[in-house]
Amino acid sequence: MAYADKPPMSNSRIASIVIVALLHALLGYAFITGLAYKVTKKAFDDLKTFDVDEPPPPPEEPPPPPPKMPDTPPPVVAPPPMIRMPSPAPVIQTVNVAPPPIITPTAPPAPPAPPAPPPPPRKVTPAKAKGNLPALFSDDDYPAASLRNEEQGTASFRLAIGANGRVTNCTITSSSGSSGLDAATCRILTSRARFTPARDDTGAATTGSVSSRITWRIPEN
Repeated sequence: MAYADKPPMSNSRIASIVIVALLHALLGYAFITGLAYKVTKKAFDDLKTFDVDEPPPPPEEPPPPPPKMPDTPPPVVAPPPMIRMPSPAPVIQTVNVAPPPIITPTAPPAPPAPPAPPPPPRKVTPAKAKGNLPALFSDDDYPAASLRNEEQGTASFRLAIGANGRVTNCTITSSSGSSGLDAATCRILTSRARFTPARDDTGAATTGSVSSRITWRIPEN
């Protein structure tokens, strides 16, 4: 910065500089004349210290005052009236419903055909015993165990007769009460009985059956 641009010194600064210069001159004179101590002491006692302060910065400009509000409030403007729009007419939707299906009554199912009638029974001539069946039994046929136990009774049976007139099977339908007498009944009839076989409607020999009974009594001596 150029010297001309520096700000001028204040009066207090100039006075301070003059006083300092005078003090230097007095000190030099005192040293020369030998009276330095007294003069110096006296000078320091009389010297008044001046504070050299820098000039205060210029005060900042105050901010501009706020704009003055008007005393009267602005008029209140009423809002425009609300215009009610007419509500739209309800929309009615029509739903096309299909008509119910037409059910045509059907005829009930025909009843099942009746079963075919069974064939007419064949005219069968039953088998017949050749002789009297009780006559096939004797006192000697009485089982010994049944005699000792004094067992007796009536055994009912059914015989299956083959086409040849022989007994093919014997079944006790009602027991005599003794298993020995029942077994003896079937054994004797199967081995001794003979029959005229049964005949169908054509006259041919066929199978048949015969039912009867035998009474066992203990022989009298």
